[in-house]
Amino acid sequence: MRTHLCGNVNEHIEGQSVVLCGWVARARDLGGLIFIGLRDHCGVLQVVVEPENAPAFAVAEKLRNEFCIRVTGQVRLRPETQWNPDMATGKVELLAETVEILNASAPLPLLMSDDDGEEVRLKYRYLDLRRDRLQHNLRQRTRLTRSIRRYLDGHDFLDIETPILTRATPEGARDYLVPSRAQPRSFFALPQSPQLFKQLLMMGGMDRYYQIARCFRDEDLRADRQPEFTQLDLEMAFVDEGDVQAIAEGMLRTAFRDVLGEELAGPFPRMSWSEAMQRFGSDKPDLRIPLELVTLCDAVRAVEFKVFSGPANDPASRVAGLRAPGGATLSRKQIDDYAAYVGRYGARGLAWMKVHDPAGGVAGVQSPIAKFLDDTAVAAIVEATGAEAGDLLFFGADTKPVVNAFMGALRLKLGRDLELVEPGWRPLWVVDFPMFEYDPDGQRYYALHHPFTAPAVPDPASLKAHPDEAVSRAYDMVLNGAEIGGGSIRIHDPSLQQAVFDLLGIDESEARMRFGFLLDALRYGCPPHGGIAFGIDRIAALMCNEDSIREVIAFPKTTTAGCPLTGAPSAVDPGQLDELHIQLKPEQ
Repeated sequence: MRTHLCGNVNEHIEGQSVVLCGWVARARDLGGLIFIGLRDHCGVLQVVVEPENAPAFAVAEKLRNEFCIRVTGQVRLRPETQWNPDMATGKVELLAETVEILNASAPLPLLMSDDDGEEVRLKYRYLDLRRDRLQHNLRQRTRLTRSIRRYLDGHDFLDIETPILTRATPEGARDYLVPSRAQPRSFFALPQSPQLFKQLLMMGGMDRYYQIARCFRDEDLRADRQPEFTQLDLEMAFVDEGDVQAIAEGMLRTAFRDVLGEELAGPFPRMSWSEAMQRFGSDKPDLRIPLELVTLCDAVRAVEFKVFSGPANDPASRVAGLRAPGGATLSRKQIDDYAAYVGRYGARGLAWMKVHDPAGGVAGVQSPIAKFLDDTAVAAIVEATGAEAGDLLFFGADTKPVVNAFMGALRLKLGRDLELVEPGWRPLWVVDFPMFEYDPDGQRYYALHHPFTAPAVPDPASLKAHPDEAVSRAYDMVLNGAEIGGGSIRIHDPSLQQAVFDLLGIDESEARMRFGFLLDALRYGCPPHGGIAFGIDRIAALMCNEDSIREVIAFPKTTTAGCPLTGAPSAVDPGQLDELHIQLKPEQ
């Protein structure tokens, strides 16, 4: 039906006759000439319809936005004064010979722009997808997955699919359950990841596996989460951390070169989890922001101000400072707004200090807490933070997790507000994670990653002797403050796996019930193995400079895990429920 794509028409084919198909992006009648912006997935081209061509002009007069049309005509240069440098086709236009309406459009329910609300955009996603922004994003995503596949295929990985209908496994979120008709009162679970199956593939001698897999998690949603998402999953046998990280780095560098023409320098830097939390309050630090947290416990341990001295003398707590360069110009209202902001992250308050004279002690600073400090404490704070005249210091004092959470969030916001975010890409490996988190309320341990992550200890006895100090062989890939991937070396020793289960409160009978097939496989010559998984949606969003992964997914869900387009989730026919032996509770 067509000879060319709209976006490929340029000055090199001036004078040629072409046939184009697409949608009307705009139509303007300028008193004798009708100008049509004809759009397809490749771009937009200006079409001119002259009144002397009566049949074509008559059709063009009927056109409205999003009519689907077919146009034949001759490519000609625009007058140089009318060139549009913002369009790839900006030097040419098409003089129409025929205009054919392939399908008219009803009045549009949205503006076809970023001004449309997300709910209406998702309800009419088939229209929203025609926009340049979404077309660009999905093309970039395709280039990303194409590059990944080409790289892994070239490194002897096998592309192997794993089951979608499986059994529930502990992955840190709720499972989506699927009732079985063939086996009444039993349920499949949709996989939160292919974790156990990729380990089984290594036990099956596959050596190198990858899959671009669909995964499912029933969890609270936000900009970087969806109930169904796409994950690059890979696993390798007979490897250590360095082997996996080398493959992952090479793949990511290749993808950025292929998709964006960007070179990511290697090897990527590495930082321990404890250092990341100490310096940035986050295990996914954005290294583009040149602000760091500074521990001030030594400086304020002896002050009369109990808000500081209490946490400073508690090993489980922390007093941290954050320097905002030039921040002394901020008003009291702006400072109060920051206090309200960190309250969302658990802060019970936000102390601050404006530095006017770094050498002036208490007299050289302005702060509501200055009266509780002495010259020695102020001097120590100024020295530790590197504060200069005109700077503003913020302070956090509480338990370490609370301080890290709200001061880390404050660091990111200050970096953006003060326009300190440096350009470019800053990848980072975060390593040496704690093996466990301890819940004092439940009086039990939880796996920081998952229970199949190998600890960096030689034997089960060492792990059980000091679980609080145990470090895992896990690693996360962070890029510009976003965790885009994570993995680990896995446990291949059955006794070590049982020791981890014991510490997590999973006894032998429960472990056998939930993971019996994996435990059996570990007994038959399981090789050392490890891998990593990357969030395709997150990487694509970063590449497209989007804040939300919904902008790089063709048909995403809303924050309430619903689909405005199809109306899912929805009620089902009672007959289907009967077949599945399911009875709904009456509404309360």
